[in-house]
Amino acid sequence: QVQLVESGGGLVQAGGSLRLSCAASGSIRSVNVMGWYRQAPGKQRELVARITSGGTIDYEDSVKGRFAISRDNAKNTVYLEMNSLKPEDTAVYYCSAHINISAWWGRDYWGQGTQVTVSL
Repeated sequence: QVQLVESGGGLVQAGGSLRLSCAASGSIRSVNVMGWYRQAPGKQRELVARITSGGTIDYEDSVKGRFAISRDNAKNTVYLEMNSLKPEDTAVYYCSAHINISAWWGRDYWGQGTQVTVSL
């Protein structure tokens, strides 16, 4: 069984920092794109950042210059360093990864979500 385990969420004051991590484990042949999404109350889920296995990165505009996504391919782990946090960043953050378990089958997997709350 493949699973994604997230950690690092919490409550932080505006201007502070948090680092989220997400590790994929199980019978994994390969991990393609990994990303972080977030969903705030009353809003659609949105992509925060994603990174391919080769290191190509996309960010949502509002987090550019503040957040940094990275990954350790050897550990099948993706990180999201969040700096200069704003109350608008408050959301449940979800890790996602497209994981191939064989040469002929794969799908998107999701973490359980971790709450990030930024106080004023």
